[in-house]
Amino acid sequence: MNTTSADRTRLLGWATALAIFTIAYNLGEGAIAITASLAARSQALLGFGFDSAVESISATVFLWRLRAERRDPERAEQVEHQATRLIGISFFILAAVVAFEALRSLIGGEPPDASPVGIALTAASLIVMPILAWKKRQVATELDSRAGLADSAQTFACVYLSAVVLAGLILNSLLGWWWADPAAALGIVSLLLNEGREALFDDD
Repeated sequence: MNTTSADRTRLLGWATALAIFTIAYNLGEGAIAITASLAARSQALLGFGFDSAVESISATVFLWRLRAERRDPERAEQVEHQATRLIGISFFILAAVVAFEALRSLIGGEPPDASPVGIALTAASLIVMPILAWKKRQVATELDSRAGLADSAQTFACVYLSAVVLAGLILNSLLGWWWADPAAALGIVSLLLNEGREALFDDD
């Protein structure tokens, strides 16, 4: 996409602001989710908290790529490639963590308690994250940045994970379907693996 120097500077500023917001929001969200998961023994909520941490890492990597271009535009292509691959790796890390915690819960058969905090947190994420993800994808598209698109995919993954975890938490709370909690976590693993594969192996 052809942009003027002034337009690109503006887009870089927007992308930087969105990355910083993503990091700050997810650090807070992750801390709340992990605390609530320990209180309720919810593996899906614990996976959600780890997702927030990985998403912060993804946004930090993209922020590194943005700042590299600001300092030295000629290095943008090299850093873009490295950042895309690092974000791809973060998808695989998240998939492994979520799968491990969910399987451990299913095999152990330990029912989690209801978590009103977890329900409120994931519901809030379903409001904030879709808006953030679409804005990040829009800016990344205008920048023609694969790293930015991979980072926005991380945020979209958080949207899907929020919906699945929220459903599991509600089913457990209302119907006592304890298995819905870890099953909900497993439901997102294939999506995460696919996004990681695309970032790692489709980067040309």
